Amino acid sequence: MEGVWIDLAKFAASLLAILGLAWLARWMDLGGDERIRSADQARFLANAAIEGFEPVDIALDKAGIGALLRDAQGRQMLLRRHGAAWVARLLDERTEARLDREFLTIGTGEKTFGSVTLHLGEAAGVWAAGLRRLPQTGAKHA
Repeated sequence: MEGVWIDLAKFAASLLAILGLAWLARWMDLGGDERIRSADQARFLANAAIEGFEPVDIALDKAGIGALLRDAQGRQMLLRRHGAAWVARLLDERTEARLDREFLTIGTGEKTFGSVTLHLGEAAGVWAAGLRRLPQTGAKHA
């Protein structure tokens, strides 16, 4: 009988530890569902990823999971979430893109970066066409 009480005490201690960690993560605001809500936020994230990148054209995913940005020099950047951080890539000839109506799936050719499907609405076709004219040089990564 004594073994049952010990097992219950271990279970209760484990449950309290899990609840305590969950509370701590919530209190620290960890694991939130961060989305890109505006063009200004996308500009800020792009400049934080690659200093000096000043977008003149921005397409935001309707769910806020990523964005495509183009600067005055014609460079195009893919911005997406990777875990708890936002990451960006300047797109180049390694970019793979597939258009499906209002959705554009973009892969950078990097296995670690993966691909992302953006819901760009009517702008998807315009951005897909723009991806055919990417520079032939390697891109800087952030």
